[in-house]
This record gives sequence, structure tokens and C-alpha cells, in this order.
Amino acid sequence: MASSDLEQLCSHINEKIANIKRTLSLRNCGQEPTLKTTLDKIGDEIIVVNELLNKLELEIQYQEQTNHSLKELCESLEEDYKDVEHLKENIPPHLPQVTVSQNFANVSDLDPEEPIKVEETVPTKKPPKEQRSIKEMLFITSDEFNGIPAYMKSRLTYCQINDVIKEINKAVVSKYKILHQPKKSMSSVARNLYHRFIDEETKDTKGHYFIVEADIKEFTALKADKRFHVILNILRHCRRLSEVRGGGLTRYVIT
Repeated sequence: MASSDLEQLCSHINEKIANIKRTLSLRNCGQEPTLKTTLDKIGDEIIVVNELLNKLELEIQYQEQTNHSLKELCESLEEDYKDVEHLKENIPPHLPQVTVSQNFANVSDLDPEEPIKVEETVPTKKPPKEQRSIKEMLFITSDEFNGIPAYMKSRLTYCQINDVIKEINKAVVSKYKILHQPKKSMSSVARNLYHRFIDEETKDTKGHYFIVEADIKEFTALKADKRFHVILNILRHCRRLSEVRGGGLTRYVIT
């Protein structure tokens, strides 16, 4: 055995002997009446401290869980804030603009001491003849858009589809304004369009609003290309229109 190993063994044995002596010394101290009371108090205090440490450990665990929950809530709020900012910056152009009327003035702006002036009622003009309403296609909702099969919508966006609906409605309104117009007030161009519209009607389209590709070209800037027909297929899927074929024409009926 090497001398270094022997020295380590001796050091280990001496350390054990010192620990035993220290333990016996403390045991002997516990038997002395004067020290026993003090040791009992120390023991009680150790128990109290141990209970406090257990409570502190439980409180630390609770605070860690709370901190974790707050972090998740903060991340969720940040995502919601980003979504709101994105929606704010990408409001679909087809949505109606909200305007605040000046008639809704704050009551607090009025001077309570100032007498209220009652304006004399001016006789209103005779209301114009009620115009016939024209059925327009409803815009696609976000839920409907999410329900469209991926193979069908490909890379088309929610706004692109609704933009086409907006143009289709423009063509429908333009067409039926001419059809509802008195013939005497029509220009030659409108009269020619009127006769074309009448010729395109069938028994299946009676009582329904419809357009053909010629109306799209006449009243909008849309091109009747492959992308346009893909969107028409989506609108059929969403039950916004149906097709009536005949006489070499495809009629897109608003449903």
C-alpha cells in the first residue's frame, strides 16, 4: 500500500473517531439537568421553524404557479392585441363605414340656463315614389370561408372573394335599375341593354335576379377568367348563387 493511501485511511479513521467523541459529548450534555431544559426549548423551536419552512415552501409553490399563470395570460393578451391590430389594419373594404351623426349631441354640452328654442316645422316635400328593392348577394362570413375546402379556395383570401361579390352586386344593381326604369326615359344604349336582358330571361329565371358574363363585362372591371370561375364555384358551394343554362348562356341566379 502506498504511503499516500495509508495517510488518507488514517485521516478517515481519525475523522470518524472525532465524530463519535463529539456525539458522546453531546449525549452527556443532554443528561445534565441544567442543559436538558435548554435543549428541550431548542427542540421545540426547531419544530416551529420546521413548520414555518413547510408553510414557506407551500407559499413558494403557490407563487410559482401564479407566476406561470400570469405569464400565460400575458402571452394570450399579447396575441389578442396583435390580432386586434391586424384586424384594425386589414378591415375589409366592403364593410359599411360607420358615421356619427351630428344630431346626437351630448346633453351635457347644452347650457341648462339657456332656453330651448323650438324650431318651426317646415313642411316636408312629398316623398318620392318608392323604388323597387334589388336583391343583392350576401357577403361570405369568416365561418363560411373557413368551411370552404382547401382544394376549392386554393390561395384565395376572404377579402378577394367578398370583393368579387361586391362587383357582382354592382352588376346586378346596374342591370335591374335599367329594367325598372321607364322606357320613355331610356337612352339608346340603355334600351339596347334592356332588350338583351329581356331576351336572356327564361321560365326558370322568372321572379329571380340573375346576371350573365356579358353583364360582368358591361358593368364591372372584372375579367371572366379562370380565377373568376373558381370564385363562382365557391359561391355555388356557399349557396350564394345557382346556375341556369340554356340557349348557349349560363345565367348566375342570386339565391
